[in-house]
Amino acid sequence: MNVVMLGDVFGRPGRRIAAQFLPELIETYQPILVMANGENAAGGFGLTKKVAEELFEMGIQVLTSGNHIWDQKEMYSLIAAEPRILRPANYPPQIPGASVYIHRCPEAVVAVVNLIGRVFMGDYDCPFRTADQILTALPEDVTHVIVDFHAEATSEKIALARYLDGRIAALLGTHTHVQTADEQLLPKGTAYITDVGMCGPIDSVLGVEPETVINKFLTQLPTRFSVAKGPACLCGVVVSLNKTGGAEGIFRLNLQ
Repeated sequence: MNVVMLGDVFGRPGRRIAAQFLPELIETYQPILVMANGENAAGGFGLTKKVAEELFEMGIQVLTSGNHIWDQKEMYSLIAAEPRILRPANYPPQIPGASVYIHRCPEAVVAVVNLIGRVFMGDYDCPFRTADQILTALPEDVTHVIVDFHAEATSEKIALARYLDGRIAALLGTHTHVQTADEQLLPKGTAYITDVGMCGPIDSVLGVEPETVINKFLTQLPTRFSVAKGPACLCGVVVSLNKTGGAEGIFRLNLQ
Protein backbone atom coordinates (compact mmCIF):
# COMPACT_ATOMS: atom_id res chain seq x y z
CA MET A 1 0.00 0.00 0.00
CA ASN A 2 1.68 3.17 -1.21
CA VAL A 3 1.17 6.79 -0.22
CA VAL A 4 2.58 9.62 -2.34
CA MET A 5 3.48 12.86 -0.55
CA LEU A 6 4.54 15.91 -2.55
CA GLY A 7 6.65 18.62 -0.95
CA ASP A 8 5.56 22.25 -0.64
CA VAL A 9 3.90 23.19 -3.94
CA PHE A 10 5.30 26.64 -4.74
CA GLY A 11 3.27 28.84 -7.04
CA ARG A 12 2.42 28.16 -10.67
CA PRO A 13 5.71 26.35 -11.43
CA GLY A 14 5.01 23.92 -8.59
CA ARG A 15 1.46 23.30 -9.76
CA ARG A 16 2.64 22.81 -13.32
CA ILE A 17 5.30 20.25 -12.45
CA ALA A 18 2.87 18.41 -10.17
CA ALA A 19 0.31 18.21 -12.98
CA GLN A 20 3.00 16.96 -15.33
CA PHE A 21 4.22 14.05 -13.20
CA LEU A 22 1.25 13.05 -11.03
CA PRO A 23 -0.49 10.90 -13.67
CA GLU A 24 2.71 8.88 -14.13
CA LEU A 25 3.27 8.57 -10.38
CA ILE A 26 -0.30 7.41 -9.81
CA GLU A 27 -0.05 4.86 -12.61
CA THR A 28 3.32 3.55 -11.39
CA TYR A 29 2.71 3.35 -7.64
CA GLN A 30 -1.08 2.91 -7.49
CA PRO A 31 -1.23 4.93 -4.25
CA ILE A 32 -4.12 4.58 -1.85
CA LEU A 33 -3.56 8.24 -0.93
CA VAL A 34 -1.97 11.26 -2.61
CA MET A 35 -1.17 14.23 -0.39
CA ALA A 36 0.79 17.48 -0.70
CA ASN A 37 1.69 20.53 1.32
CA GLY A 38 -0.22 23.38 -0.32
CA GLU A 39 0.50 26.44 1.81
CA ASN A 40 2.58 28.17 -0.90
CA ALA A 41 0.59 27.04 -3.91
CA ALA A 42 -1.06 30.41 -4.68
CA GLY A 43 1.65 32.69 -6.02
CA GLY A 44 4.12 31.37 -3.47
CA PHE A 45 2.12 32.75 -0.56
CA GLY A 46 -0.88 30.93 0.86
CA LEU A 47 -3.70 29.05 -0.81
CA THR A 48 -6.96 30.03 -2.52
CA LYS A 49 -10.11 28.11 -3.36
CA LYS A 50 -9.32 28.22 -7.08
CA VAL A 51 -5.81 26.87 -6.59
CA ALA A 52 -6.97 24.22 -4.10
CA GLU A 53 -9.55 22.98 -6.60
CA GLU A 54 -6.86 22.82 -9.27
CA LEU A 55 -4.71 20.64 -7.01
CA PHE A 56 -7.62 18.38 -6.09
CA GLU A 57 -8.45 17.93 -9.78
CA MET A 58 -4.90 16.67 -10.35
CA GLY A 59 -5.55 13.78 -8.00
CA ILE A 60 -4.26 15.20 -4.73
CA GLN A 61 -6.69 14.12 -2.02
CA VAL A 62 -5.59 16.16 0.99
CA LEU A 63 -3.55 19.36 1.39
CA THR A 64 -1.50 20.00 4.50
CA SER A 65 -0.05 23.37 5.42
CA GLY A 66 1.96 25.39 7.92
CA ASN A 67 2.72 28.98 8.87
CA HIS A 68 1.76 30.46 5.46
CA ILE A 69 -1.73 28.99 5.29
CA TRP A 70 -3.26 32.32 6.37
CA ASP A 71 -1.50 34.48 3.75
CA GLN A 72 -4.67 34.68 1.61
CA LYS A 73 -7.63 36.17 3.48
CA GLU A 74 -10.19 33.89 1.86
CA MET A 75 -8.59 30.93 3.62
CA TYR A 76 -10.17 31.96 6.93
CA SER A 77 -13.60 30.95 5.65
CA LEU A 78 -12.52 28.33 3.12
CA ILE A 79 -10.59 26.18 5.58
CA ALA A 80 -13.59 26.02 7.90
CA ALA A 81 -15.69 24.52 5.10
CA GLU A 82 -13.14 22.29 3.32
CA PRO A 83 -12.02 19.24 5.35
CA ARG A 84 -9.39 18.31 2.75
CA ILE A 85 -7.33 21.40 3.63
CA LEU A 86 -5.55 21.05 6.96
CA ARG A 87 -3.89 23.55 9.26
CA PRO A 88 -1.46 22.60 12.05
CA ALA A 89 -3.20 21.16 15.10
CA ASN A 90 -1.06 23.04 17.62
CA TYR A 91 -2.35 26.48 16.66
CA PRO A 92 -4.57 27.98 19.38
CA PRO A 93 -7.84 26.03 19.66
CA GLN A 94 -10.12 28.85 18.45
CA ILE A 95 -8.45 28.93 15.01
CA PRO A 96 -10.76 27.70 12.20
CA GLY A 97 -10.14 24.55 10.22
CA ALA A 98 -9.40 20.87 10.74
CA SER A 99 -6.00 19.34 11.50
CA VAL A 100 -6.82 15.67 10.86
CA TYR A 101 -8.18 14.13 7.69
CA ILE A 102 -9.45 10.55 7.71
CA HIS A 103 -9.04 8.78 4.37
CA ARG A 104 -11.02 5.57 4.10
CA CYS A 105 -10.41 3.10 1.31
CA PRO A 106 -10.74 -0.69 0.96
CA GLU A 107 -7.11 -1.31 1.88
CA ALA A 108 -6.75 0.94 4.95
CA VAL A 109 -8.06 3.86 6.99
CA VAL A 110 -5.36 6.53 7.02
CA ALA A 111 -5.36 9.54 9.34
CA VAL A 112 -3.37 12.49 7.99
CA VAL A 113 -2.24 14.77 10.84
CA ASN A 114 -0.77 18.27 10.46
CA LEU A 115 1.59 19.74 13.09
CA ILE A 116 3.93 22.74 13.20
CA GLY A 117 7.26 23.14 14.98
CA ARG A 118 8.20 25.74 17.56
CA VAL A 119 11.97 26.11 17.16
CA PHE A 120 12.68 29.19 14.97
CA MET A 121 8.98 29.18 14.04
CA GLY A 122 6.58 30.70 16.55
CA ASP A 123 4.85 30.46 19.88
CA TYR A 124 2.69 27.45 19.11
CA ASP A 125 1.45 24.77 21.48
CA CYS A 126 3.71 21.78 22.09
CA PRO A 127 3.64 19.49 19.02
CA PHE A 128 4.68 16.48 21.14
CA ARG A 129 1.76 16.78 23.56
CA THR A 130 -0.62 17.74 20.76
CA ALA A 131 0.35 14.57 18.89
CA ASP A 132 -0.38 12.51 22.01
CA GLN A 133 -3.82 14.06 22.29
CA ILE A 134 -4.64 13.47 18.64
CA LEU A 135 -3.55 9.84 18.66
CA THR A 136 -5.70 9.17 21.71
CA ALA A 137 -8.78 10.71 20.07
CA LEU A 138 -8.58 9.08 16.61
CA PRO A 139 -11.44 6.82 15.50
CA GLU A 140 -10.94 3.19 16.40
CA ASP A 141 -10.96 2.06 12.77
CA VAL A 142 -7.86 4.10 11.83
CA THR A 143 -5.14 1.70 10.70
CA HIS A 144 -2.32 4.11 9.81
CA VAL A 145 -1.30 7.64 10.80
CA ILE A 146 0.82 9.95 8.64
CA VAL A 147 2.10 13.22 10.10
CA ASP A 148 3.21 16.28 8.12
CA PHE A 149 5.47 18.08 10.59
CA HIS A 150 6.02 21.59 9.26
CA ALA A 151 9.14 22.71 11.10
CA GLU A 152 12.47 24.47 10.67
CA ALA A 153 14.82 22.71 13.06
CA THR A 154 16.18 19.33 12.05
CA SER A 155 16.55 18.35 15.70
CA GLU A 156 12.87 19.03 16.46
CA LYS A 157 11.74 16.95 13.48
CA ILE A 158 13.96 14.00 14.36
CA ALA A 159 12.99 14.19 18.03
CA LEU A 160 9.26 14.12 17.28
CA ALA A 161 9.71 11.21 14.89
CA ARG A 162 11.62 9.26 17.54
CA TYR A 163 8.97 10.16 20.11
CA LEU A 164 6.20 8.82 17.86
CA ASP A 165 8.14 5.85 16.47
CA GLY A 166 5.92 2.78 16.49
CA ARG A 167 2.75 4.82 17.02
CA ILE A 168 2.49 6.29 13.52
CA ALA A 169 3.28 5.00 10.04
CA ALA A 170 5.25 8.03 8.86
CA LEU A 171 6.50 11.47 9.89
CA LEU A 172 7.26 13.58 6.84
CA GLY A 173 8.95 16.94 7.37
CA THR A 174 8.06 20.03 5.36
CA HIS A 175 8.80 23.80 5.42
CA THR A 176 12.46 24.23 4.37
CA HIS A 177 11.78 23.55 0.66
CA VAL A 178 15.08 21.61 0.54
CA GLN A 179 14.85 17.85 0.17
CA THR A 180 17.00 15.94 2.66
CA ALA A 181 18.74 12.60 2.04
CA ASP A 182 17.93 10.94 5.37
CA GLU A 183 14.84 8.90 4.50
CA GLN A 184 14.75 5.85 6.76
CA LEU A 185 12.67 3.38 8.70
CA LEU A 186 13.00 4.00 12.43
CA PRO A 187 13.51 1.02 14.80
CA LYS A 188 9.81 0.55 15.60
CA GLY A 189 8.56 0.85 12.03
CA THR A 190 7.89 4.55 11.40
CA ALA A 191 9.03 5.99 8.05
CA TYR A 192 10.86 9.29 8.35
CA ILE A 193 12.43 12.09 6.31
CA THR A 194 13.49 15.48 7.65
CA ASP A 195 12.11 17.35 4.63
CA VAL A 196 10.39 16.05 1.53
CA GLY A 197 11.45 19.15 -0.41
CA MET A 198 9.60 21.46 -2.79
CA CYS A 199 7.67 21.29 -6.02
CA GLY A 200 8.80 24.51 -7.60
CA PRO A 201 11.34 26.46 -9.65
CA ILE A 202 14.91 25.16 -9.69
CA ASP A 203 16.73 28.44 -10.34
CA SER A 204 15.47 30.09 -7.18
CA VAL A 205 16.00 30.63 -3.48
CA LEU A 206 13.36 28.36 -1.96
CA GLY A 207 11.09 29.16 -4.91
CA VAL A 208 11.69 32.93 -4.95
CA GLU A 209 13.56 35.00 -7.56
CA PRO A 210 17.23 34.90 -6.38
CA GLU A 211 17.95 38.58 -7.01
CA THR A 212 15.25 39.78 -4.63
CA VAL A 213 16.40 37.47 -1.84
CA ILE A 214 20.06 38.45 -2.32
CA ASN A 215 19.05 42.11 -2.19
CA LYS A 216 17.20 41.47 1.06
CA PHE A 217 20.31 39.97 2.62
CA LEU A 218 22.54 42.79 1.34
CA THR A 219 20.33 45.71 2.36
CA GLN A 220 18.05 44.37 5.12
CA LEU A 221 15.31 46.52 3.57
CA PRO A 222 11.72 45.36 3.06
CA THR A 223 11.58 43.44 -0.21
CA ARG A 224 8.69 42.20 -2.31
CA PHE A 225 9.31 38.56 -3.23
CA SER A 226 8.08 36.97 -6.45
CA VAL A 227 7.97 33.40 -7.71
CA ALA A 228 11.03 32.49 -9.78
CA LYS A 229 10.70 31.56 -13.44
CA GLY A 230 12.25 28.78 -15.46
CA PRO A 231 12.31 24.99 -15.13
CA ALA A 232 10.84 23.30 -12.07
CA CYS A 233 11.37 20.08 -10.15
CA LEU A 234 9.03 17.80 -8.23
CA CYS A 235 10.21 16.60 -4.84
CA GLY A 236 8.36 14.19 -2.62
CA VAL A 237 8.35 10.68 -1.22
CA VAL A 238 6.59 7.38 -1.67
CA VAL A 239 5.83 5.58 1.60
CA SER A 240 4.95 1.89 1.50
CA LEU A 241 2.63 0.92 4.34
CA ASN A 242 2.44 -2.54 5.90
CA LYS A 243 -0.66 -4.26 7.26
CA THR A 244 0.15 -3.68 10.93
CA GLY A 245 0.00 0.12 11.09
CA GLY A 246 3.61 0.89 10.21
CA ALA A 247 5.71 1.32 7.09
CA GLU A 248 7.91 -1.07 5.20
CA GLY A 249 9.70 1.42 2.98
CA ILE A 250 10.23 5.05 1.99
CA PHE A 251 12.06 6.54 -0.97
CA ARG A 252 12.50 9.99 -2.40
CA LEU A 253 11.11 11.47 -5.59
CA ASN A 254 13.14 14.13 -7.41
CA LEU A 255 11.85 14.65 -10.94
CA GLN A 256 12.35 17.36 -13.54
